[in-house]
Amino acid sequence: MPRKALKPRERRKVEKPDYKYNSLLVARFIGKLNFRGKKTIGEDIFYSALDRIQEKMKEEPLAVFTRAIENTRPLLEVRPRRVGGATYQVPSEVRPERGEALAMKWILGASRAKRGRPMHERLSDELMAASKKEGESIKKREDTHKMAEANKAFAHYRW
Repeated sequence: MPRKALKPRERRKVEKPDYKYNSLLVARFIGKLNFRGKKTIGEDIFYSALDRIQEKMKEEPLAVFTRAIENTRPLLEVRPRRVGGATYQVPSEVRPERGEALAMKWILGASRAKRGRPMHERLSDELMAASKKEGESIKKREDTHKMAEANKAFAHYRW
């Protein structure tokens, strides 16, 4: 939790959408994919992954990407709370912005964990799997939800 309150939306950094799809979600994803500070390499990887999705699925790649993010986005998570010397895992709802950020992080983590092929192939495979509600990133989401469900008894510690 930040010690200071979040800035109002107007004062936050204004994000620019990406040049190809004019989407803020794509721009954020490319920012997370950023490779050693070289954004153009991240853009090349992402756009070639979307081209591969277009070839394989014969579907609109941006729709597959947004569906993958929506399917991977968690609704609940556990956060540690210290109460009287004991630390409890307290389930709490996830804000939509944080949910999107977690989904992107999990998709990228799952695609980086696979080795032996170019990154654009690994990323496109993970995005296609996530859009079908399969794959490592979806498993991560389900594990997070199971953990929140298992610790539902500590929900009254939420504040």
